[in-house]
This record gives sequence, structure tokens and C-alpha cells, in this order.
Amino acid sequence: MVRIDKNLLDSVSNEAKSTPRRRKNYNFHKEYSDTLQRLLNAMEPMSYVRPHKHEDPDKREVFFALRGRILVVEFDESGNIADHIILDPLNGVFGAEIPEKTFHTIVSLETGTVAYEVKDGPYSPVSDKDFAAWAPVEGSPDALPYLEKLVNGITDGG
Repeated sequence: MVRIDKNLLDSVSNEAKSTPRRRKNYNFHKEYSDTLQRLLNAMEPMSYVRPHKHEDPDKREVFFALRGRILVVEFDESGNIADHIILDPLNGVFGAEIPEKTFHTIVSLETGTVAYEVKDGPYSPVSDKDFAAWAPVEGSPDALPYLEKLVNGITDGG
């Protein structure tokens, strides 16, 4: 049995806080070839996940908030916000499923945030994500301003 408890969440969160990307995965699947990818995704605020979709093969992706608050955003092909939700287990909003071929991103809104993520496999580090051409590259000077504008536009009601 794999136990998902406070100690595991604390451990993965502490690792996330010490990485340059401000996030850390803890995989439950044994191989990249597994047809169901399952992992904890610990994220800190201002960790930028470039908007992307999963194609070739098409994949669904599900996020469950175990702790903290997570902004999940879907975009249309031009980069306009098509839908969004703030996952917050303390307020009874637990998860969201992203359909195949849909641009999306997730954003931690609170320190210590951890999601349980499920995605169709297999996983290929080379072709897993089709990044949105309209979104800044991770690590570029435009990435954090883009993220701030996205979060502020949604959380401020814009």
C-alpha cells in the first residue's frame, strides 16, 4: 500500500521549496511506459508551468488538490482564457479534469500546495507537452510577468 499522508506531503513540499523551479513531482507509477501516470505535484507560488496540451497521443489530465490552492486554467488556441477554477479542498472544490487537446496550466496560489495528478500514459520526456507558442518559455524574462498578469487578471475578477 502506498500511503499519502501529511509526512509525504511535507517532504515533497520541502523539496519543491528548495528547487529553482519551485516544484517537485513524486511519482507513483513505476515506468514512463505505464498507461496511467500518477504523481504528487508539489508547487510553490510563482512556479511557472508554461501553458501546454497533451497530444500524440491525446491525453486527459486530472488534478486533485490535496493541500493548498491551485488555479487551473484552460485556454483556447489563441491563448484566451476559456475556463478556470480555483481548487481549494477547504472550500469543497477538489479537482478538475482537462480534456484532450486542451491548452492549460496550473498555478499554486499558496505555499505548501500539493496536487495529486493523474494523466494518461505513456510519458515521453521529449513529446509529452505541446507548448503554446503564445506563452513565454519557462525561465525567460517574460515568464513571471505573464504568470503574474494571468493570476491577477483572474483573482482580481478581470
